[in-house]
Amino acid sequence: MAASYIIKTSLGDIQISLYDDTPQHRDNFMKLVGEQYYDGIRFHRVIEGFMIQTGDPLSRHDDKRMLHGTGGPSYKVPAEISHPNKKGTLAAARDNNPQKASSGSQFYINQADNDFLDGQYTVFGVVESGIEVVDSIAAVNTDPNDNPLKPVTIETIVEAPKA
Repeated sequence: MAASYIIKTSLGDIQISLYDDTPQHRDNFMKLVGEQYYDGIRFHRVIEGFMIQTGDPLSRHDDKRMLHGTGGPSYKVPAEISHPNKKGTLAAARDNNPQKASSGSQFYINQADNDFLDGQYTVFGVVESGIEVVDSIAAVNTDPNDNPLKPVTIETIVEAPKA
């Protein structure tokens, strides 16, 4: 594992480690964390028993609620598909493109083993601690678009202390 981070959310902390064998996704995530890109971004798609998704900068704004899930930087990250979508893994979200290139910033955390996603999305990290926070986020009340009624926010992401 290359790097470990703590995702500080409004419902608690999730510690993650990034995989070394997905270097483009790892490095992109590390770059965005260094720019404080994720600070104040909400979990905009939450489906209990499936996953929680975040990383859209438009989600900072209530008046853009119908656009949540469509924002991000102007680039994609080439696919690095090798890991399964198991409970507690982080994977890059993407639109429907034949190269399976990932969103530049949006990612999801699997709340269940989602084998049907294997081979379709780049899994680039894993939850080391705080899976109960993932479960708490997944359990919040949502609107018909799976967007939490009460915002669940990433306050910041920081590098985890070295063991």
